[in-house]
Amino acid sequence: MAIERGEIYFVNLNPVEGREQAGQRPVLVLSIDALNRLPLVVTVVVGTKGTNVTRDYPTNIRLQPEETGLDLETVFLGFQIRSLDLKRFPIKSSGGVSGATLKKVEDVVRYCLGL
Repeated sequence: MAIERGEIYFVNLNPVEGREQAGQRPVLVLSIDALNRLPLVVTVVVGTKGTNVTRDYPTNIRLQPEETGLDLETVFLGFQIRSLDLKRFPIKSSGGVSGATLKKVEDVVRYCLGL
């Protein structure tokens, strides 16, 4: 299975602890393809339904279905970054983002990490 940067998958994030996002969630792949091809982990930013986030914050990026290929507006939470084992990923992605949209997501993640 070839997971690529910018693709969106629905994965089960359980088990979790505390304030971590739980359950079946959209995740956007951030790690570079050279790492994604190795039998390591894939680094992602976790998303949630747009209706779950009523205000926009500099730590989030709200994306519309036409930007992601998903059915619903999705808010990716720049402070919810995870590295996931390949076993969590389904065979096929559910959507993806373009280079320009990926850059916006990267900017939010940089903000959250102080980079």
